[in-house]
Amino acid sequence: MKKVYPSAAAALDGLLHDGMLIAAGGFGLCGIPELLLAAIRDAGTKDLTFASNNAGVDDFGIGILLQTRQVKKMISSYVGENAEFMRQYLSGELELEFNPQGTLAERMRAAGCGIPGFYTKTGVGTVIAEGKEVKSFNGQDYILETGIFADLSIVKAWKADATGNAIFRKTARNFNPPAAMCGKICVMEVEEIVPTGSLDPDAIHLPGIYVHRIIQGDHEKRIEKVTTRKKEAV
Repeated sequence: MKKVYPSAAAALDGLLHDGMLIAAGGFGLCGIPELLLAAIRDAGTKDLTFASNNAGVDDFGIGILLQTRQVKKMISSYVGENAEFMRQYLSGELELEFNPQGTLAERMRAAGCGIPGFYTKTGVGTVIAEGKEVKSFNGQDYILETGIFADLSIVKAWKADATGNAIFRKTARNFNPPAAMCGKICVMEVEEIVPTGSLDPDAIHLPGIYVHRIIQGDHEKRIEKVTTRKKEAV
């Protein structure tokens, strides 16, 4: 199967439809599939639900889709740094399903492993538990969380071969692998496509069996917050 496509638009061709659930990798602005997000914006697909650690910032990441009113609902664990997100949520324009960060990652990973639900102590006795089944194990309460089975996964890797075996760089490794696993179709953008067989099998973070389409592109790699030390007096 040929997995490498010439552009983000080509890789998404035939996959997008209004009202779909998309799992997006990345953490803050680190490791986000920026080229695929831009292609979704350009395609005009609307009423989208995104499962993602966060919604980016006002003009980058999923934030660009909030600007164009293409997102109906966010399933997220952190929603700071985005004024437009806050405005839409407070005005009732945007639905929000809060998830503890580990729970969100496990909901994606579980779906990728074919697990429809799991019990966790995280959120017991809080608003997170409202409306969810509670079960006791060894005298302690746990709440039932369901796996996130997405229509489409979009992720970004550092390196991959043409079959989709991928390596994620540092912080970009956290949400990208589980997000990639939980989609019916996974489209991955990478910084570099290397010859098949050149990657150390023990270094692979995501097996190519999860990846259906691949693009290579140039990335902005924007820094979310620049923090520097004050210049010391001589």
